[in-house]
Amino acid sequence: MKTICTKPTTISRMMILAFTLMAFFACQPGQPAGDSPFTAREVFETPVRPAGQHHVLELRTEPLDTVRIAIVGLGMRGIGAVHRFSFIEGAKIVALADVVPANVERAMQMMADRGMPPADGYTGADDWKAICEREDVDLVYICTHWDLHTPIAVYAMEQGKHAATEIPAALTVDEAWQLVNTAERTRRHMMMLENCNYDFFEMATLNMAQQGLFGEIVHAEGAYIHDLRFLLFEEENGYWDMWRLRHNEQYDGALYPMHGLGPIAHALNIHRGDRMEYLVSVSSGQFGLTAYAKDKFGEESDYAQREYKKGDMNTTIIKTARGKSIKIQHDVTSPRPYSRIHMLSGTRGFAQKWPRRGIALEPDGHSWLSDEELEKLLQEYEHPIVREVGEQARRVGGHGGMDFIMDYRLVYCLRHGLPLDQDVYDAAEWSAIIELSRVSVANQGMPVKIPDFTRGAWNELSTVTYYTKKP
Repeated sequence: MKTICTKPTTISRMMILAFTLMAFFACQPGQPAGDSPFTAREVFETPVRPAGQHHVLELRTEPLDTVRIAIVGLGMRGIGAVHRFSFIEGAKIVALADVVPANVERAMQMMADRGMPPADGYTGADDWKAICEREDVDLVYICTHWDLHTPIAVYAMEQGKHAATEIPAALTVDEAWQLVNTAERTRRHMMMLENCNYDFFEMATLNMAQQGLFGEIVHAEGAYIHDLRFLLFEEENGYWDMWRLRHNEQYDGALYPMHGLGPIAHALNIHRGDRMEYLVSVSSGQFGLTAYAKDKFGEESDYAQREYKKGDMNTTIIKTARGKSIKIQHDVTSPRPYSRIHMLSGTRGFAQKWPRRGIALEPDGHSWLSDEELEKLLQEYEHPIVREVGEQARRVGGHGGMDFIMDYRLVYCLRHGLPLDQDVYDAAEWSAIIELSRVSVANQGMPVKIPDFTRGAWNELSTVTYYTKKP
């Protein structure tokens, strides 16, 4: 039999193109494939800025002689903040709130032990609204479960208060826009409490990057790889009401990208000269939570029979407008040593914190600096803020001192009327990766656009600046 091969006709080429486009658009966020939970409204365009609003890049507000603070949520994170604020000049805690009365009592006792003036206590589920409405509160410091971060921050700003929230600041793109629009409309600060930006190595490498030691940074990596299985399933001393386990049951994607993303985003000047344009995200299957539940509770237990949607390892790749690439990973269910990776790769050098801390520089980029050379370089490029308060931070503690530096800087900038180190666009962009990655994962790693939360203002600046008051 003779087979005759012919070139495709114009009609056949048009049919091939049509089927290709149909397949492509079937997997777009507006029309997801398979059992994706996303609907036509998930087309993540950047909306026009409402009339009368202006961007809040490098926002400056009236200086506060004393920053009067209300802490909402006194569990794992909030109680540490009570301790740290007792060491910070110009910080005064006036209100404490938690739905667990024992947490409020513990915080009040800590304040008394530290010789701090007493604060008012709240234990009602909705008492955060009354706290935001108080006239003697300047800053609402939010340490609740994730679902309340945006509602409390938005309400606080609407009541004329500055807001600082534990991570993530938002769980959806819509919530991220709520934060941005409220901050722009009210001209109030909104900061996500990304403590990893203030780790000593991260701050040193930020200083190195800003002084050009690595040349042009081309690629960066970060992660949150942290075995949390015990805490996820711990009913008594884990996450209150097991809220974090529910997120792993319901969603798949980069559910907690901020710790790895924050420090490298600042090193790359994201929304201060560059912006994240799109991402692709892929998750492994889910194995770890089911295996752990079977081992801990038995194969027939409720926990072992549940469906956990979160794949063990999520990998998200981001491309920026200036041609840089970013890799972010998330895994809280594997028996692995802790890692945030924190890697910067440039045209003249390389730095990485985990699993091996090291730096390599031209002209011998193939080799790590020796331990002696590395320590000398880290001392030379120690960030000025670390030089100022690093020793006190190590004494006070909080993840080795970075939590103290974060709170110190927040109070310092509010007292001096300076722009905060992290702003609402950081909070929105880094948090939006959660939902954007979920869309990509649900659609077989499809590229998903990242909204421009600055609405074009990212190009007005050239670098991240941690401001200090000149002597």
